[in-house]
Amino acid sequence: MFELTPHGPDTFVGTGPKYPWGGLYGGQIVAQALRAATLTAEPEFRPHSIRAYFIRPGDHLEPIRYEVDRIRNGRSFLTRRVVARQAIGAILNAECSFQRSHAATDLQTVEMPRVPGPESLEESSFTRRFDRCFVPEEAVDGAVRTGAGRVCAWIKVNDYDLVNSVSSDAELMHQCWLAYTSDDLATDTVRAAAIEGTGVEREHWKGVSLDHTIWFHRPMRSDIWHLHDFTCHHFTASRGLAVGHVFTQEGEHVATVAQEVLLRDTRAKPSS
Repeated sequence: MFELTPHGPDTFVGTGPKYPWGGLYGGQIVAQALRAATLTAEPEFRPHSIRAYFIRPGDHLEPIRYEVDRIRNGRSFLTRRVVARQAIGAILNAECSFQRSHAATDLQTVEMPRVPGPESLEESSFTRRFDRCFVPEEAVDGAVRTGAGRVCAWIKVNDYDLVNSVSSDAELMHQCWLAYTSDDLATDTVRAAAIEGTGVEREHWKGVSLDHTIWFHRPMRSDIWHLHDFTCHHFTASRGLAVGHVFTQEGEHVATVAQEVLLRDTRAKPSS
């Protein structure tokens, strides 16, 4: 997934499989863009955030070209811009920021809800690249969130090359895999909020990702279970904002995700 091939200065080429809905998965493009950016950063710098805009759907039949622009090299922070392209043109534009680690106060202000563990829940992922177990709404207890349409799920990556790996590059791979999985629940929570109390069946609502942001707070391992806890903070003009927190099983808050989703009722007639 993240074996990008160099194709000129600060340019890399990747590929991806076809997913059940056809075409590429947005989380894959975000994750590969982050990987491309890391290949141009000094090893003592670690990604702390990525902001991406989805421009066009990707085609799984074509390779993806990632062009990295070294916007800034500072003493404490690096900034990279990544444009993902295919024959049709740009399909994603991303800004990645890296920080050189240093000792500082560590304060966690968001708590994980009390939920059943993944071993007691049904696995329902759309891909074998990661396992996903949704937590029933009635089983989510405590840690009240702002917003509506709350969706919680345990997610664990099935990349066996990461198991027992402790290299510096492996730490970056865990962040890339988190970027991959972080695109999974946003549409679910926006859809849940939009149809809440309407009696409309969820399959009538189709969504696409517009933009996606991840803030990496603490080191993590993507090959162990993490709880992704998402809510919808608004829905207007067919756009919904999903905000999610990612926790270890011990309750450590490792990342925050925000995504705006375009969601439309497929039964609606186009305006004249």
